Amino acid sequence: MADVHDTPFSSDDDRFHDECGVFGIFGRQDAAAIVTLGLHALQHRGQEAAGIVSFDGNQFHVERHVGLIGDTFTKQAVIDSLKGSRAIGHTRYATTGGAGVRNIQPFFAELADGGFAVAHNGNLTNAMTVQRTLQKQGAIFSSTSDTETILHLVAMSKERDLNSRFIDAVRQIEGAFSLVALSSKKMIGCRDPLGIRPLVLGDLDGAWILASETCALDIIGARFVRDLKPGEMVVVTPKGIESLFPFEPQKSRFCIFEYVYFSRPDSSVEGRNVYDVRKKIGIELARENPVDADIVVPVPDSGTPAAIGFAQAAGLPFELGIIRNHYVGRTFIQPGDSIRHMGVKLKHNANRSMIEGKRVVLVDDSIVRGTTSQKIVQMVRDAGAKEVHMRIASPPTRSSCFYGVDTPETAKLLASRMSVKDMADFIRVDSLGFLSIDGLYRAVGEAARDNDQPQFCDACFTTQYPTRLTDHEGADNVRQLSVLATRA
Repeated sequence: MADVHDTPFSSDDDRFHDECGVFGIFGRQDAAAIVTLGLHALQHRGQEAAGIVSFDGNQFHVERHVGLIGDTFTKQAVIDSLKGSRAIGHTRYATTGGAGVRNIQPFFAELADGGFAVAHNGNLTNAMTVQRTLQKQGAIFSSTSDTETILHLVAMSKERDLNSRFIDAVRQIEGAFSLVALSSKKMIGCRDPLGIRPLVLGDLDGAWILASETCALDIIGARFVRDLKPGEMVVVTPKGIESLFPFEPQKSRFCIFEYVYFSRPDSSVEGRNVYDVRKKIGIELARENPVDADIVVPVPDSGTPAAIGFAQAAGLPFELGIIRNHYVGRTFIQPGDSIRHMGVKLKHNANRSMIEGKRVVLVDDSIVRGTTSQKIVQMVRDAGAKEVHMRIASPPTRSSCFYGVDTPETAKLLASRMSVKDMADFIRVDSLGFLSIDGLYRAVGEAARDNDQPQFCDACFTTQYPTRLTDHEGADNVRQLSVLATRA
């Protein structure tokens, strides 16, 4: 889910953000409470707002709030208002300019044959184009989210039943989408034909569940059934579950960055345990980029599993040389320049006793603009490190993501305009090494990347986008791709 208008990556941030997580349950009296717990497990996929829509057999109930799940949906009055045995929910990270109650999902509307709600993880690459067509036909949009496009397409479809209208709608959209929808009679889950974003099916004592990750099943004690297949649509009714395939079969292009950063380490994604993959990434990284050093230190928390694998492969001690403060949120009050310039120390602090006098290998998942890496390196040097080497558990990020990840425009990505040597000089490390694209593929269980038919969506590293970018044709992010491809 994304704002369909141009919304630049936050100038205060230097991390990628997956923009949402979805969860739904059908056939459980405490449905809203279960969805709340599921969204809590998916909080890492979006921390700015959340919503839940439930149905009690007679009417729909909607609650949408800005803030963390634990701050908004744990109030008993909120849960009590969401009556019914079926519910869907969504937690989101908004790009700059896309925040606000009107963009919080799930979106809900009263259609000709009843209420309908939809929640979306991903990003549609033709939403603006479709919206302009719909507006000329009289559609009125109340948000700036691409997800609302799906709601209008379902509402305006001429097909005779909801399943057919939903299929008609999703056949008109492009990009990445994992959808969970709810009507008075059924719950629907659907993945795009390439399966770029995750969606899993679970069971809780006979109640069917749809969720972005398996960790959301674990928190409620549900059984993991399977991943939805790319291009699959499942329809849940009181009679059971039906599987449909409304798209022409295509080769899967699952987002490889889910393994690097987005998914929780305790989740299993497409048959692979994320923590195990990240350790293997660290092992490959050590093999490709060895260095004489004394200790391996993760940049917490995303660099930790890869750092463990790196330390094991390199035969070096693993130490928590940087401690993260987990209680600093995105809205931390910064009263003046003297506090603001403390920057990264609000979230990270060097553990001097582990670092002083040592040759340190810092392991992180990625480099975006490089500003955070620069500050962390300086912090480690200030703590007395003799040398600082950085190893990155992914290839250089050269291009923007258009599939549900908030990234800067291509020109602001450090790797799009600098060589590895120049990047090392910029962040002031003694050496810098990235995992190769083949090394990343080996870590997830492939022999190597197939350049003719890549097994994953890896466009942020390779600039090879798996779908049309209809809304972005001619944009700066896209115009630079041919130049970047020649550098790769």
